[in-house]
Amino acid sequence: MIAVTGAGGFIGSAIIWKLNEKGFEKILVVDVLKNENTYKNLLHLKYSEYIDRDVFIEKIEKSILNDMIDGIIHMGACSDTTERNRDYLMSNNCEYTKRLAIWAMKHNKRFVYASSGATYGDGKQGFSDDHSLLNKFKPLNLYGESKYLFDLWALKNDYLKNIAGLKYFNVFGPNEYHKVEMRSMVHKSFCQIKETGKVRLFKSHIPDYEDGEQVRDFIYIKDAVQMTLFVYDNPDVNGIINIGTGAARSFNDLVSAVFHSIGREVNIEYVEMPENLKLQYQSYTQADIKKILGFGYKEKILSLEEAISDYVKNYLLKPNPYLLM
Repeated sequence: MIAVTGAGGFIGSAIIWKLNEKGFEKILVVDVLKNENTYKNLLHLKYSEYIDRDVFIEKIEKSILNDMIDGIIHMGACSDTTERNRDYLMSNNCEYTKRLAIWAMKHNKRFVYASSGATYGDGKQGFSDDHSLLNKFKPLNLYGESKYLFDLWALKNDYLKNIAGLKYFNVFGPNEYHKVEMRSMVHKSFCQIKETGKVRLFKSHIPDYEDGEQVRDFIYIKDAVQMTLFVYDNPDVNGIINIGTGAARSFNDLVSAVFHSIGREVNIEYVEMPENLKLQYQSYTQADIKKILGFGYKEKILSLEEAISDYVKNYLLKPNPYLLM
């Protein structure tokens, strides 16, 4: 049985969807389902059992689940980049992950966890997942720091040869609806177009970029979970691994693709960026994906336009927009 933490969340529920698609249903769902929409993420999926995250760690550490679980895909975390409670982030994102990792290695269980592209900070040190560069990064927010400190702990203790940490870049797609302000710009754009007929983007506060030409590595959820399960299914694939497309695209490109998928003319309004965001805003991200390709990942990665077309036409414009069996 595979335990998936954060199972009602965006990436967690999509992983279960993909496992179901492959015919796998022996899944232990681990989460705290406080939000109605996280429940909806799981409503049409198949799994063996649900367990609260605090009960799960208690049973893990009492060795109650040793024979039941073959491995853990740990997606559970607070992913709010504006969260200001450092103690909460360290407890939830870093310390909890340490406890799971220690158990997994002690009992020779597969352990794959979610790190984040946010750990790279402003990008001045690049976006390579080479372990020799790991100490050089400076996250721009407390969320990124909480993920980064676990990566450093795993590196310092030489655990990265036994576990895999996935640095997800800008993931978008079905099942992100509960994330409110943390939703992708794809979903926000779709909603703005339906409500106002236009999309608002931040003006650039850096001279190197025109308005709307800030770029990110946007990756579709279906590609992200395909990469995740490739890593999980191959025990020799370990260490820090970027999960992205390797192709940076602009917010103008993204919004234009959403308009085209709906069949409307592009209408963008550029607005001032709030002062509190300027110091932690990434104007450029692009995953270096040579490592995962070198490990043998060969699946086609959808282009931004292909991915947005699938998301809009097959989910956002449908009555039930969730990933279904």
